[in-house]
Amino acid sequence: MADFKSGYAPVDGLEIYYEIHGKGEPLVLLHGGGDTIETDFAELIPFLAPKRKVIAFERQGYGRTADIDRPFSFEQAAQDTVGLLRHLGIPKADLLGFSNGGQVALQAALRHPEAVRRLVLQSTFFNRGACDPAFWEGFKHAKPDDMPAELKRAYLKKAPDPARFPVFFYKCVKLMLDFKGWTEEEIASIQAPALVLIGDRDIVKPEHALGMSRLIAHSRLAVLPDTDHMSMPRRAGWAAPMVEAFLGAPVPQANSK
Repeated sequence: MADFKSGYAPVDGLEIYYEIHGKGEPLVLLHGGGDTIETDFAELIPFLAPKRKVIAFERQGYGRTADIDRPFSFEQAAQDTVGLLRHLGIPKADLLGFSNGGQVALQAALRHPEAVRRLVLQSTFFNRGACDPAFWEGFKHAKPDDMPAELKRAYLKKAPDPARFPVFFYKCVKLMLDFKGWTEEEIASIQAPALVLIGDRDIVKPEHALGMSRLIAHSRLAVLPDTDHMSMPRRAGWAAPMVEAFLGAPVPQANSK
């Protein structure tokens, strides 16, 4: 592919694997829990790269980024995101996060607002009330064999040490078991406008997504039909035009309504 590069960036004790597709305004893609660049964004990148500098990377312990001796956390992942941008000489970027990647994007917008221009939040939630209790209960008894087959295959194919799969799996589970989220006041304090995207059969309740879009100023909500959580990355043909229109619109003034 033209205008493509990849490499490893030294950030906060990690060697973060990243890819850059295209040229233009920077857009960072943040993958979901248990995922890789390919599982979440293989279909979306070709739509966006012709007009933007699309930066995709794999978080601590995911894909080609080797793990280190620290837990997974949204706080650290947000710090790593901003650290990668600084390494690349990019002071500010749009962030698009799918699932857990959306939580990373929210954390980055809260802790590093100077680095975040706009947010695209796909299948993202900010508190535990967004999902049915059974969703959270399932993590208490989760085993490595419960991971969706395509995600397990992707990990085993890309990981520097595939034998660490059980360690990786339980770190992902603990991240969710420990999830506390953010208050409505914290979400309302986010200055970056957001496009909230969910599926009509997503794990995220529609009313939660609507509430989040109303809390964040100058935001939009889109509900994709015939779409559950796992199929959201396959809806790139639907999502990409909405993402482009949202990111390409003028940035609202801070005090405008």
